[in-house]
Amino acid sequence: MRLFFIFITFLHFMHADEVRPSYLQIQEISPKHFSVLFKVPAKGDKKLSLHVKFPDTCTDNNKHYASFINATYMESYSIGCKNPLAGESIIIEGLENTKTDLLLRLEFLDKTSQSQLLRSDKNTYVILATSSNMQVVKTYTWLGITHILLGFDHLMFVFALLLLVNSLRKLLWTITAFTIAHSITLAGSSLGYLSLPQKPVEAMIALSILFLAVEIMHEQKGKIGITSRYPWVISFSFGLLHGFGFAGALAEIGLPQNALNIALIFFNVGVEIGQLVFIAVVMALGYVLVSLNLGTLLDKLKIVVVYMIGAFSTFWLIERVLSF
Repeated sequence: MRLFFIFITFLHFMHADEVRPSYLQIQEISPKHFSVLFKVPAKGDKKLSLHVKFPDTCTDNNKHYASFINATYMESYSIGCKNPLAGESIIIEGLENTKTDLLLRLEFLDKTSQSQLLRSDKNTYVILATSSNMQVVKTYTWLGITHILLGFDHLMFVFALLLLVNSLRKLLWTITAFTIAHSITLAGSSLGYLSLPQKPVEAMIALSILFLAVEIMHEQKGKIGITSRYPWVISFSFGLLHGFGFAGALAEIGLPQNALNIALIFFNVGVEIGQLVFIAVVMALGYVLVSLNLGTLLDKLKIVVVYMIGAFSTFWLIERVLSF
């Protein structure tokens, strides 16, 4: 299958740090008193210009603790409110000027919580009197979809698998194995049963992509490797690593404790939806390109793209190893 042109479409995501979601957690620690944790994407000592505007009935304690950690600006403080928050609005000023989303999570003393994904076209949230699980379902499904579609390294791994697998039956087994594997480690890590250091995991994910690029080039030279013979074994093995990568991203976002299982399940559902959409688009474009019967030109372009995959993955591998 000549499926490589879709690869170019996603190149701009490689440097898209500013599209990483921001995060605002507001947790009630005593009646009408709340702790605030605000996370914003950053580069060096520069962060996105986002500010939280609370209702006028709430007062800031003016004791802010801020730091830059792992390309993220983190700020914590507390507020006190004269009235219950139900019906009041929280505004994220500056969100309308960015490409990022913001996950807002509120947790109350009665163990209820509310989650909402705010965007540039909707930077205000009106706090509900009661919450529902459907809010969690919608929010975490969309987070899963956006995470996979903006996860350039994960998509590159799937794309390389598509270049290697030359039959629909093998493709179904391969994608199913990848899904099962990353679901296992995503759930195990998020629930605290499994643990691996995040930086080595990210380096191994880059190595998995490089491995597939080398396998593709070997196949081009007539050397059939283990991935071509048993693609589901390779996709399952490396899928376990990618699941830890998904879990790391989810850990940065956070899970609502009163609806932890629902949020975890539907984040994974969102990841699968995004992955299937990507595969469907790649296969559709591949079918169109093959039908054009471009022959030798397509084969040469495929080799160029595989070298690009190898170059990017090598760069990521070196960069991530050096960050240990």
